[in-house]
Amino acid sequence: MRLFHQGMVKAFCATIIFLTLFVGIGLYQLEDISSANEDEDLYKELKMFANVLDMVQRNYVEEVPAQKLIYGAIDGMLHSLDPHSSFMKPDEYKELQIETKGSFSGIGIEITIKDGVLTVVSPIEGTPAYKAGLKANDKIIKINGKSTKNITLMQAVKQLRGKKGTKVTISIYREGWHKLKDITIVRDVIPIKSVRYRTIEKGYGYVRIRNFQKKTSGELKEALSKLEKDNHGLKGLILDLRNNPGGLLDQAVKVSDEFIDKGLIVYTKGRIKRQEMEFKAHPDHGAHPYPIVVLVNQGSASASEIVAGALQDHKRAIIVGEPTFGKGSVQTVIPLEDGAALRLTTALYYTPSGRSIQAKGIVPDIEVPFIPEEEINKKKIPEDHFIKEKDLEGHLPNVTEMEEEKGNKDGEDAVEMPVEDNVTEAKPEGKKPEFTMDNQMREALRILKAWNIFAQTKEEASCKATH
Repeated sequence: MRLFHQGMVKAFCATIIFLTLFVGIGLYQLEDISSANEDEDLYKELKMFANVLDMVQRNYVEEVPAQKLIYGAIDGMLHSLDPHSSFMKPDEYKELQIETKGSFSGIGIEITIKDGVLTVVSPIEGTPAYKAGLKANDKIIKINGKSTKNITLMQAVKQLRGKKGTKVTISIYREGWHKLKDITIVRDVIPIKSVRYRTIEKGYGYVRIRNFQKKTSGELKEALSKLEKDNHGLKGLILDLRNNPGGLLDQAVKVSDEFIDKGLIVYTKGRIKRQEMEFKAHPDHGAHPYPIVVLVNQGSASASEIVAGALQDHKRAIIVGEPTFGKGSVQTVIPLEDGAALRLTTALYYTPSGRSIQAKGIVPDIEVPFIPEEEINKKKIPEDHFIKEKDLEGHLPNVTEMEEEKGNKDGEDAVEMPVEDNVTEAKPEGKKPEFTMDNQMREALRILKAWNIFAQTKEEASCKATH
């Protein structure tokens, strides 16, 4: 049955305009109604859409379900905005909800779409993907023999996940290779456990946050309590946010709040007043008076950048490593009636000092490139193979830099953080990989020790001066 005929086009467009205005006012409480000229322009564009839809329904070689056409149109509309806005069908929305609670089976990998190609951001340590040898910037050309061309992130996640013990074969292209390589990976249970910790030397603790999900702040509190108790107080802490793709905004705020007593943690700005929010610290947590070094790299994105930026601006930690990914946008998830949902970029965020991270990232206080152990003796620093926000087609520009170029200091827009972030799978329980100190961790430990020596020297000098 045809969805439209030419006589229905005008009525359809009028109905869509009405619904557009109604939903817009309902969701965002718009203060101003569009002008008559804007309404007329919208009517013209919707009329063209309705005409094309009618032509497809009438003339396409075979009958196409109306829902498929509408879903495809919505998906294309969201895809044209920026790399992080997307339309999720009901089953894809359910997959997104799983990412922040419960557990699932998969291969343990962070992915994105770069230049239209499904690309690895980073394999998560200890997971099947990590053990299979996948690396950052690997191109996933096929999944189980089917091309990934034009695939969405949620579609890719759905194909990569599956029951524990089942296999998935991915065809990988890596720079320098002359042909694709098929890698078969056995899926495993991936529980959402985001924090791990250990004492790396008497008095010095190490906490790794893999992603930000609903239990992250609670797990962090437990980790700090255990480390402080076991060491009878800490002399210093390494907070490792490397290859952390982000997650929930409220958890990034709570993690930052654990180390900051007062002031702004992050604030957001969008096009409408409702998207302007401030998140402040509270002096209601346990005392953590020791120095902190935060490790970051190009795989640190979104929520990770909020934490690093807040601690850096408040002079609460020294940031060490490499410039971060630069994802400074907020994605709001808006459920729809049929179980589908929109993941829409609605705002940008700023660090406490007003820095925009979008497409720029957090620049470490001390830059220390990562050097694989096998390269240490060769004195060779590997090339940067990480993907950053600025590399993604259609990314939002850095607002601060644009304003500086124009000489405009008003700051109409801001940089913000996503409610839900890059598609990711977490690390499975079971046998833990052997803990090793890489060159960035060793540098962080040296900084903490030097910090304590300096503090002690300063205190002794002060005592002598008073006597």
